[in-house]
Amino acid sequence: MIVCPNCKHTNMAGTMFCSECGAQLVGKDSLITQNIAPGQDEVLPQGPSVPPRSYQPGGADAWGSLHLLDTGQVLPLTGRNEFTLGRISEGQPIMPDIDLSPYQAYASGVSRLHAVVKRDGGRIIIMDLGSANGTYINGKRVVTNVEQILNHGDIVALGKLKIQVLLKS
Repeated sequence: MIVCPNCKHTNMAGTMFCSECGAQLVGKDSLITQNIAPGQDEVLPQGPSVPPRSYQPGGADAWGSLHLLDTGQVLPLTGRNEFTLGRISEGQPIMPDIDLSPYQAYASGVSRLHAVVKRDGGRIIIMDLGSANGTYINGKRVVTNVEQILNHGDIVALGKLKIQVLLKS
């Protein structure tokens, strides 16, 4: 068991963030990397290099993935054509489809309902939902409530949280 240094809540061993207050339980310096066997969650090398177009993100029915550049985590876009991105907050009645809270979303300036990513035919679109800190594609700010087309390898910033968009060919 791990005791949270912030609120003293007892958490299960291996937990990175306190389930009670959200404080980080494990420092970045003490994290241990490990090999991931085929079939487990995907992790790509860190950095903004663009995987080849033949890259197959997520499961067989995924149409794309979001590669979190700070952590290397890959979140597959599967099961539907539209996803809201944001972070969960206590007492929030509407939840995002993809919760970025575990990835330091609050500290990075991600709003509760920050943006929406959707597949419209052969196009992939992102739209800022009136976020406080803005949405950026390759460093250029997206106008609120205006759809912008995403391409394979684009870097999207929700506030300061950088995500690389990986699309199936």
